[in-house]
Amino acid sequence: MLLSIRHHLRYVYDRPVFLEPMTLRLTPKQDCSQQLLGHSLRLEAEPAGSSAIQAADGSGALVCWFVEERDQLEITMEARVRTLRTNPFDWIITFAPAQRLPARYPAAEASALAAHLDPDQGASWGAPLQTQQQVQRGASAGFGPGVGDGLIARPGAGTVAAWAAELAAAVNQNTTAFLMQLADRIHHDFQHVGRFEGEPMAPEQTLSGRSGACRDTAMLFVAACRSQGLAARFVSGYSIHHPPEVSEHELHAWAEVYLPGAGWRGYDPSLGLAVADGHLVLATAPDHRLAAPVTGTYRGTGVTSTMTYALTVKALDGDDLGGTVPEGQAADGQAA
Repeated sequence: MLLSIRHHLRYVYDRPVFLEPMTLRLTPKQDCSQQLLGHSLRLEAEPAGSSAIQAADGSGALVCWFVEERDQLEITMEARVRTLRTNPFDWIITFAPAQRLPARYPAAEASALAAHLDPDQGASWGAPLQTQQQVQRGASAGFGPGVGDGLIARPGAGTVAAWAAELAAAVNQNTTAFLMQLADRIHHDFQHVGRFEGEPMAPEQTLSGRSGACRDTAMLFVAACRSQGLAARFVSGYSIHHPPEVSEHELHAWAEVYLPGAGWRGYDPSLGLAVADGHLVLATAPDHRLAAPVTGTYRGTGVTSTMTYALTVKALDGDDLGGTVPEGQAADGQAA
């Protein structure tokens, strides 16, 4: 599917401030699931300097720095992207211990995925994800930490982990069935709300309230997967599909899970589906803060700021599926 995106952001400060270096993750990823055909990123007024970088996960980013005070900043991103994954189920799991839960990975992949499995990181969101327990097993199969070689992934005792364990038991510990069951359960059993301000809620809070915005349910999905030994990460991007609570397009969030033989695969708990070519990825990260489209701070005593945005998403090889969000507002340091 060929998609066109225009994303305009305007930051206004009630008096001139000094902007610290800013990271813009507004370049759509280019990989086996999407092809970047055209892209422009403009700042008004222009920064003193900028550098295109490759972020830790391989996403493109732009770091900008400033020398003069200003009372506003406008950012405009335009892109054309062809999304390529028409079938979200065109894969097999090639490592048997990952087919059943708690999942295990080969040694090399486990090492590379450590940040996406880190139980301490999950606990910082409010979910105590103690996912690994050391067990003496005699002869090692040669698999790495958390995967064989004396380690077995086990769900923790926290609320999110216990809930995920119940879902896993309901599908006979089948990994593939669990992922769809998890997305479907969040989609149907939770109230989905539009919330333009603030950090994602802790997964425990989203679960207990059975309510949240797309970034909240994405974090819950990630935490639940990690509690079952699955590597998972947060995704920022766009979708041509409207969640029930949204009448126009806005920045969207979902999750990706790593499966041996399949690689990273997307699941959208807001919509209850496996991600195909209707989603476009901007940035991915084990921590949602590293997937924010705009990250930066400013210096100014007693200064407040507002952010407005307009977003249009169009399918160029079909009907116009875009809409313009006339205005949204986010707290300092957040971007829509």
